[in-house]
Amino acid sequence: MEKINIVCPHCFKINAIPKKDSYAKANCGSCKNSLLDTNPVELDESNFDHVIVNSDIPVIVDFWAPWCGPCKMMAPIFNDVAKKYPLKALFVKVNTEALPNMGARFGIRSIPTLVVYKNGVEKQRVSGALDPLRLSNLVNESL
Repeated sequence: MEKINIVCPHCFKINAIPKKDSYAKANCGSCKNSLLDTNPVELDESNFDHVIVNSDIPVIVDFWAPWCGPCKMMAPIFNDVAKKYPLKALFVKVNTEALPNMGARFGIRSIPTLVVYKNGVEKQRVSGALDPLRLSNLVNESL
């Protein structure tokens, strides 16, 4: 059976799980928390590369800042769309105000900016707030 690597959203350990169309249950082998948790994960310099490189599923990164109006508007949309993709895509956030080096490293010129990574490589980048349909389409293109 084919396996995929999933980075635990709680402890960031890598889990090799059987590839399936859907999952009723999947827990981390290390911390025992559910791998089906779809809440977006806050990343920083210490764990960003680890998550991007070790995820076999697409990673959707929201580069944002707390003072940004469009970022605030899109946050609930990002959270809601994430719920539709348990173990299909990992949704993460990077606060560019708290982590200005991350914004500079990835050439973030405006926020929100969404970047899709697959197999450790940037596949797509979109600046500006997206509605649920456009965000879902962005994710579906990367599956």
